[in-house]
Amino acid sequence: MSKRKLSRQQRWRIEKVQAERTQRAERRDTRDGEKLTAGEYGPEQGGRVVAHFGRTLDVRADQGGDAVRCHLRANLEGLVTGDRVIWRAAHDANDGVVVARVERDNVLERPDARGQLKPVAANIDQLLIVFAVEPAPHANLIDRYLVAAEATGIAPVLVLNKTDLLPEHGGELRDLLGRYEGLGYPVVTTTTAREGGLAALHARLAGRTSVLVGQSGVGKSSLIERLLPDEELRIGALSKDTRKGTHTTTTARLYVLPGLASGEGELIDSPGIREFGLGHLDEQQVTAGFIEFREWLGHCRFRDCRHRHEPGCALLAAVERGDIHPQRFTSYQRILESLGDA
Repeated sequence: MSKRKLSRQQRWRIEKVQAERTQRAERRDTRDGEKLTAGEYGPEQGGRVVAHFGRTLDVRADQGGDAVRCHLRANLEGLVTGDRVIWRAAHDANDGVVVARVERDNVLERPDARGQLKPVAANIDQLLIVFAVEPAPHANLIDRYLVAAEATGIAPVLVLNKTDLLPEHGGELRDLLGRYEGLGYPVVTTTTAREGGLAALHARLAGRTSVLVGQSGVGKSSLIERLLPDEELRIGALSKDTRKGTHTTTTARLYVLPGLASGEGELIDSPGIREFGLGHLDEQQVTAGFIEFREWLGHCRFRDCRHRHEPGCALLAAVERGDIHPQRFTSYQRILESLGDA
């Protein structure tokens, strides 16, 4: 379908709006520049973006202390929670200005409504993929989260929540997670129902910047409430009819985790990264997301092998030998089939 042509008046209106936006940004940048020249701001210092509100940010200094509301210089775009920045605080300490962004270690992106990848958080050490005994997860769902996590280049950790609901011997779910431990994925078990139920999670969070992801109803907000008892966080109720939860967090924010025995940690929570989709990934990225496949990739008879029914497929041979678990391979095939529906 060809693009609809704009009338002269429509083009004029669009150009007018863009020019007005540019002028406002230039005036704002000029005011900030005048304040900088006039000495209204202190020296440059490092900081971390803890929340993002369009053209303003909350920045916490590397030395600690309360976050300061800062303006953005007009030439800075695309900052997200977790970004490390260079900023200057006003002498009255009421506001500040961000003058530069430090190079990122990594960035977490997800597709927006138009399917374009949009950064939502940066400089993350680990993705905590939260599951729960209820609503019961399935192997294919876990695999989908792991593939999405692997595509980010950020280390994934499986967190099994509500373990107080597990049967005494651990059940099939615990056995399933044991399979992922065998692949090298860390697995942490948690519960908010008994004292000490978060000890393993505390140890995993210490000294790292983490993001919690997972399907609705698995208890992410409840975990955060226990980790951050001084924050006002609303808890989504688990529907008795659907056994699914509801999203409650509305603003991406970086929290400092207090009281961790092994060192201070940080946690980013945002509804924009709660659930991963795979629609932005291609077959090659999905294949690479199954870490046990990597040893066999590139060894198929045909260079363009799609690992379905082709003769000489190294992955199919590995499944037959037991080097790749057949359920993981079936899950992989289901994910590939679903890409066309995304």
